[in-house]
Amino acid sequence: MNSAPHIDTTEIHDTDLDAISGGVAVAAAVGLHVEVGPLAVCADVDAFASAEGVSAKANAAAFIG
Repeated sequence: MNSAPHIDTTEIHDTDLDAISGGVAVAAAVGLHVEVGPLAVCADVDAFASAEGVSAKANAAAFIG
């Protein structure tokens, strides 16, 4: 007897996911990467708006190498 679980899969399209999650109405992303000698600076900002609300994120990092 085979005791492995039976798993069914199905394909989900992006339009189906947008209907479930409310979709993204507006999105913007900006990034910066600067290297001068051994110093590197990276920064990015993301913002998303949908029917469910607004989300924003910012990251920054500096590296010496």
